This record gives sequence, structure tokens and C-alpha cells, in this order.
Amino acid sequence: MPGPFIEDAQIAHARKLAEEITDPVFDLIRRNTTVSIERTVLRFFGLSGAGTRGVPLANLMVDRLHEAKVLNRGAAYWYGRALHMGAKSPLEAVERLTALPNDKLGPLSPEVEANLRDEVRSEARAAMEDLKGRIAQRDALRKQFPMPPAPHKYVIVATGNIYDDVDQARAAAQAGADVIAVIRSTAQSLLDYVPHGATTEGYGGTYATQENFRIMREALDEESRKLGRYIQLTNYSSGLCMAEIAFAAAYERLDMLLNDAMYGILFRDINMRRTFIDQYFSRRICALAGIIINTGEDNYITTADAYDAAHTVIASQFINETFAKRAGLKDWQLGIGHSYEIDPYREETLLLELSQAMLVRRCFPDAPLKYMPPTKHKETDIFFSHAYDVMADLVAIWTRQGIQLLGMMTEAMHTPLLADRYVALKAAKYIHTAARGIDEEFTVREDGKIANRARFVFGEAMKLLEECRNEGMVAAIGKGRFGDVKREETGGKGLEGVVEKAPDYFNPFLDLLES
Repeated sequence: MPGPFIEDAQIAHARKLAEEITDPVFDLIRRNTTVSIERTVLRFFGLSGAGTRGVPLANLMVDRLHEAKVLNRGAAYWYGRALHMGAKSPLEAVERLTALPNDKLGPLSPEVEANLRDEVRSEARAAMEDLKGRIAQRDALRKQFPMPPAPHKYVIVATGNIYDDVDQARAAAQAGADVIAVIRSTAQSLLDYVPHGATTEGYGGTYATQENFRIMREALDEESRKLGRYIQLTNYSSGLCMAEIAFAAAYERLDMLLNDAMYGILFRDINMRRTFIDQYFSRRICALAGIIINTGEDNYITTADAYDAAHTVIASQFINETFAKRAGLKDWQLGIGHSYEIDPYREETLLLELSQAMLVRRCFPDAPLKYMPPTKHKETDIFFSHAYDVMADLVAIWTRQGIQLLGMMTEAMHTPLLADRYVALKAAKYIHTAARGIDEEFTVREDGKIANRARFVFGEAMKLLEECRNEGMVAAIGKGRFGDVKREETGGKGLEGVVEKAPDYFNPFLDLLES
């Protein structure tokens, strides 16, 4: 990578600041659980079905426990109690617990309690082994059909019908796509449950459901075998059900998930405490499953000016990295997000975008990085938009991005047509092929515009990290330091789903994921 711009010691200091910023948040995470985490525990045990009117069984049981004010002991404990009462299946466990009066949920003798926990731990280990077996199947297919060199070309399908999405995904893969992202239905982030079954009438996309994941993954497995190269699949683990969606994605062998420590807080007004707690458990699952997370810093520079707010992207990336690594994720799983969003009518934008992308690569040398295309300044001039996207293609190959979401020339007009994706894939393939190795041929001047801009942005990012360390994350978010969006610690949706753990809280899956 041309030009070091900054010293290694400065980068190490940024990481130290990020650790100090996140320390108090981990105290919150250790002391609390959420309804979503407890539903995920039940899904691990096999409660993936739905009851009458499509209500997920996991919701029925957790809502009952929450209402009885006993969820603080953990859903796994109560699942064990249901088995102890004679339940022979997950459905019976739900029925027995939801039918029981509150005064019948009293204590057991120490001996019975110990035996119950041992039995549940044994069942949890079996469930975990089942999950690992499915992940191994995905990894074997990846090994059998290797992926092409990065940047991996990432495109979106969004018809609202999962079966139509499959047709569009197959066509995109045949045109050269390496990663398929299935867009989620509008506002699913705000649902405190995961819808059940296949989506055929979604609005703006399909719901992130386990069945939709299964349908698309099976289709892409078939396409991978046909094309002789593995096609990756991604979806969204964000909003009020981060952990449940991460489990469903792991079980159905997805490769990537959009998963950010602060996105839900800033852009979906999800409660801050709820998001911090949920993201940890969801990322523990991603770490186990070998899922690459895609962070959402690119969004900061769509709500704020990309030139002025460039430092907020860098600061947030260090914070997101720290959250991720403390959840067990490795460098190769960190699709750190950023984008090509500087106003195209500003002078020297190519130099500015190169500077930012080189700085991100300098700070995170071993992460795949996810590079987003221009969207904010797209107009309805498809020829200009196409040229704009091609510049992003050039920066992506020059700065060794791992994952590149391709821009569409019809952005701001309609959801992509087959031909739009074809044109984007053809152009990206041309640029990636033509410019491969360019990063090794040119050295950036240490006293030039690219290097000086990178040093300035990094310096501003350090100031922001120091402010976050001194005043805390809650205060920084409250002041709108990220994305120009202000949120309060007790505001937003989902705080009522946060539960302080009892001293005898029981979650064998968390123990296994952290071991």
C-alpha cells in the first residue's frame, strides 16, 4: 500500500482509546440480557416454528416469562423446567410454560436444580455441534469451489418475493457477481420478532427469515456448482432481532451479515442499551459461524457531509472493531464499511476518495473492508452515474478493498433491473482486471495532497476518540457526533426488552460461545 501516512504507534493509540471507550459498555453487556437474546437461546434448542396467526414460538415463551418477571434467570433455565414438567418437544415446552400460573414457577430443591442444569447443558452442547456441522458443510463447498480474487463484486436483489429474488440472484451470479445481498423488507428493524416462513409479498424487499435464507442459500449452492465458483450470500442482522437473525443465518449457512454496533441506534432509533447488548451476542454467533460482518459507517456520510465527516468514519471503525474483537471475531471477518460519497462537484474528489480509502486500508490492513458506491449525489443522468460508479471501481481495486458493493446507474430511479446489474458487473470486471496491480506500481508522495488529507482526517478522528473516551459513548451519541444523529440512552424502541440478569442467570450457549 503506497504511503504509510501515519505511524504504527498512532494506530495502536487509536485502538487503545477504542478499548477504553467500550469498557463501560461491556459492563452493561455483562449485567443484562434481552428478550431477543433469550429468544435466540430457544431457537438454538429448536423453537423455530410459529403458533396461531404466525406468532413465533420463541416469542410466545419469552413474552410469557417476561410477563411473569422471571426472564432474568434465562430462557434456557425455563426450557429445562418445561422438560422437567414432562415436555417431549419444543412445542410442548412452550405450551406447558405458557399455560402455567405464575405461582407455579417457584424454586426447586438444589439437587433437582443441579440435575436440570446439567441436562440442559448437555442438550445445548448437542445443539451447538449440530450448528457446527452445518457450518462445516458451507466451508467444504467454499473449499471445493474457490472464490475469485478480491474485490468481490457484491450486488443487491430486492423484488419483495424470495422466489423472484432467486431468479435475479442466479442471473447476477451468471453475469459475474461474487456476493448476493437480499434486501430486507422496509421497517423490519423495528419488529420485535422474526417473521416466519417464505416472503412472497414484501415491501421494498423480503423479510429476513430462516426460510428465506434457506431458499436462497440452496439456490446459490446449486449455482456455485454450476459456475465452478462459490457465490456468497448476505443479509441483515440489525434492529431489534440482531441475535435471532444471526442464529438463523448461521444455521442456513450465510457468509456475511450487515451487523453494526451503532447503526440501529443512529438510523433506526433502537434503544442504545438494547443495541449494545444484542450486538454482542449476535457477534458471538457470527464469530463461531465464520460469518463476515459488514459495518455501517458508510451511512454516516449520507446523513452528514462526506468531506467534513470523514473523521467520524475512522473513529467509528476503531470502535466497531473493538466491539467485534471482544465478541471473538477475527480480522478476516471484519468487513469494515466506508464509501465513495464526496460531492462529485468538488474539485479533486478522486484524490480525496483515494486518500480516505488508503487511510482505512492503512488502519485495518488485514480486514476485508467493504466499499460502498456513491448514492447520495446520484441523479437521474444514467451516463454520469455510470462514470461516477466506475471511479469507485478504480478506487476499490487501487486500495485493495475486499468487498465492493457495485453502484447502479439507475440509483435514485428504481430498484435495479437485470440489465442494470449486468452493466455494473461488466464495468467492474473491466476496471478490476485493467487496473490490478496498480497499488504496487505507484507510490503516493508523503508531502502530497493524498497523504496530507489522510493525516488531517486521522488527526480529527483521534480528537473524536479522545472526546468519546473522556465523556463516554452515551454523551458522544447524545451530541450527534456520528452521522449528525442525536440519541438518548433511555430513548428509542426496545428498552422494555432489556432485563437485568439474576445471580443464577443461566445461558449455556453464551458459555459455549465464550469458551
